[in-house]
Amino acid sequence: MGRYVARRLLQMIPVFIGSTLLVFLMMYALPGDPVRALAGEQHVDASQIAALKAEYGLDQPIWQQYLNYLGNLFQGDFGQQIGTQRPVAEVIADAYPITVRLAIFAFVFTVVAGISLGIVAGLKAESLRDRGLLGLTLVLISMPSFVLGFLVQYFFAFQLGIAKPNVSLEPTNGELIMPAIVLASLSLAYVARLTRTSVAENIRADYIRTAVAKGLPRRRIVGIHLMRNSLIPVVTFLGTDIGALMGGAIVTEGIFNIKGVGSLVFEALSKREGATVVGVVTLLVIVYLVCSLLVDLLYAVLDPRIRYA
Repeated sequence: MGRYVARRLLQMIPVFIGSTLLVFLMMYALPGDPVRALAGEQHVDASQIAALKAEYGLDQPIWQQYLNYLGNLFQGDFGQQIGTQRPVAEVIADAYPITVRLAIFAFVFTVVAGISLGIVAGLKAESLRDRGLLGLTLVLISMPSFVLGFLVQYFFAFQLGIAKPNVSLEPTNGELIMPAIVLASLSLAYVARLTRTSVAENIRADYIRTAVAKGLPRRRIVGIHLMRNSLIPVVTFLGTDIGALMGGAIVTEGIFNIKGVGSLVFEALSKREGATVVGVVTLLVIVYLVCSLLVDLLYAVLDPRIRYA
């Protein structure tokens, strides 16, 4: 197991470098001069632009800028915003906790509701409840998140009055429930369908027939034998979905006026603050890589037949 983890950690290095390099090039090499873009239509002296470029290292070749970024990153320095002069790490630290809370609530809702609905439908495949689940998930998959967000906001906030249309600057856990449900809707649909399909296939497997023939209680058959094998594809999806929930919160945070990473990235893109965008994406890449490793290790827990050399 230790050798496998070490090998996976080494494999993460080129993935991390390739991902961050691609985003770095998109923010600094392709769009043009970020310092001049910050000035807008105002006339700025060329010497001032040159001084700002030298201060932020933008006068160096792009490959040298990226190497400097990696070197500073290992010291915990994500760079500095040009417009506000604030460290990017400080800006992200202000916005990230809200997005993490929102993503955790959405993830928990996805796991609990998605797996539960999938099990209920999969145990009685082709039944009325199964067809109802497939219809519900099809609606969630086909409906854009901004449409669902406005519908939920209109119904629960303006019609029923049981929730606020927008969250406060320091949102409570209760205020994040409605945005979390909207954010989790698409993931919930996929998890429910994956669980339903996996349960419906495994319930007809030979090992389930053997467990039934032995006279094991139905709760043990479903809760241990059936679920441990059925959850493997679901865990694979959930492992990558954690990062997707944090990265896909831009629309949801905009609808409910949440000042998290989503709004931070939107403002950074509009102001051409490349350091902020690269810093946020770097954290998301790290989350993806760590979750991918944890999912692979979790396979051995779910299925004892899986061994890592």
